[in-house]
Amino acid sequence: MGDKTKKIIVTIDGPAGAGKSTVARAVAERIGLPYLDTGALYRAVAWKLNKEGIAPDEGERITKALASFNLELRPGGLCADGADVTAAIRTPEIDRIVSAYAARAEVRDALTGLQRAQAANGLVADGRDMGTVVFPEAELKIFLTASAEERARRRYRERRARGEDVDYDEILKQVVERDSYDMTREIAPLRPAPGCIILDSSDMDAEAVTDAIASLAVEFMGRKER
Repeated sequence: MGDKTKKIIVTIDGPAGAGKSTVARAVAERIGLPYLDTGALYRAVAWKLNKEGIAPDEGERITKALASFNLELRPGGLCADGADVTAAIRTPEIDRIVSAYAARAEVRDALTGLQRAQAANGLVADGRDMGTVVFPEAELKIFLTASAEERARRRYRERRARGEDVDYDEILKQVVERDSYDMTREIAPLRPAPGCIILDSSDMDAEAVTDAIASLAVEFMGRKER
């Protein structure tokens, strides 16, 4: 494939636990595009604001704090104000608070420009509003979903594998609450983008989902090359 095939934007939106990050990373590697981990950016912001004692409803303090916040995307990780926070942002505490911060217009405005700046050579981005707000011009938009029960099972297995003592019913409750919050929030609510392809992964493993999306991406690349 020539250089022209490497300029498309692929967005993968969907609810928590649908496997967006795993699949988006694999698709990007498969088709030779950069991967943009937008969830990590929002987690880093939540980590910083929570660390500084700034609540989600303190709009002015959020704006002031983020004005000098330096985020640097690196292969396999993320640095915040010069510190590697790759592990620090993947904790149950951040899981619980990230949605409240992500719903703030001040936070989304601060990160939208950073995300768009990464797209010069095409990319694969996952999140909740990639196809609706951040990259509405994306050539390929996917809405990846799965049943709440299946997403809770995946999160349960993932956290058990990390050695955490977790309860499935509690995780399922959190998944359902997160869905309701994300879909009804005033700023950039979770919803399928116009013209997107909806893919239910309830009965698919990550490899099958990756195959499906990568095939679609290659098809779109070919169209653009022509």
